[in-house]
Amino acid sequence: MNLLVTGAWTDAKAHFEELAAMGHSIAFLQQEKDELPCDPVWVEGVICNGLFLHHPIGLFPNLRFIQLTSAGFDRVDMDCVRAHGIEIRGARGVYSIPMAEFAVAGVLQLYKQARFFYDNQRAGLWEKHRGLLELFGKTVTVVGCGSVGTECAKRFAAFGCRVRGVDILPREDAAYASMLPLSELDGLLPETDVLVLTVPLTKDTELLIDGRRLGLLKSSAVVVNISRGKVLDETSLAERLENGSLRGAVLDVFEEEPLPEANPLWKLENVILTPHNSFVGEGNGGRLAEVILSALVSFSHK
Repeated sequence: MNLLVTGAWTDAKAHFEELAAMGHSIAFLQQEKDELPCDPVWVEGVICNGLFLHHPIGLFPNLRFIQLTSAGFDRVDMDCVRAHGIEIRGARGVYSIPMAEFAVAGVLQLYKQARFFYDNQRAGLWEKHRGLLELFGKTVTVVGCGSVGTECAKRFAAFGCRVRGVDILPREDAAYASMLPLSELDGLLPETDVLVLTVPLTKDTELLIDGRRLGLLKSSAVVVNISRGKVLDETSLAERLENGSLRGAVLDVFEEEPLPEANPLWKLENVILTPHNSFVGEGNGGRLAEVILSALVSFSHK
């Protein structure tokens, strides 16, 4: 297969010989926004992330295989993919472990008043804080029970939390105390101590957690968003965090990225804010290579 590989697969060059031994011809594009290194007609398969944001998928008339380095498909025209019978694969499971660890770490930072102690350490102050909380016994609601959500569920459960899942296609899963359909979400929110968003961004999930649903949460709740920024109403969230209607938030994704300097979330002390970084972990490279190579083998056998 004629493969266009982009620098989104950071270890790609280390696997070129392996790809060639599998019978693939390779063209490489380091920056996806740059000029294509080959005629689009030549391309039969791509390994990329946001390639089609810069080079419309319609430019590739012979495209029949897409392997993304991201878990979500929101940067691809899925209507076009379906219309042309293109096989598309995501990086399912590659980033789930570091993202789940990030979610737990963020909540613990809020519960254990990490900012307070960090500031006091820098100031040389010896001062106790009597308001530390435990994860044990808390109710965690995970919205989106795919690979990331399930890794989150396992880790929160290990701390003694009661973990409930919400998914478009609920199932029996030992990682969750229960899993309910999305239609039941409103009934779960008032009992939720930690709301974890790991749902993919689609037309149905955009602003899924809007101002009304944020209002169903108790004031002691913490919201964690490691899915996509547009799943959550940031303006309503900021207002509730400012007026004490929510305990805090752990946010790694935003409606606009980079997050504008004027956004009030930057200055809120009850927010853990990171620049779309939760997916990073030293095991990603090995997991991604395994996913990509397995997908190519599977596709070539069809």
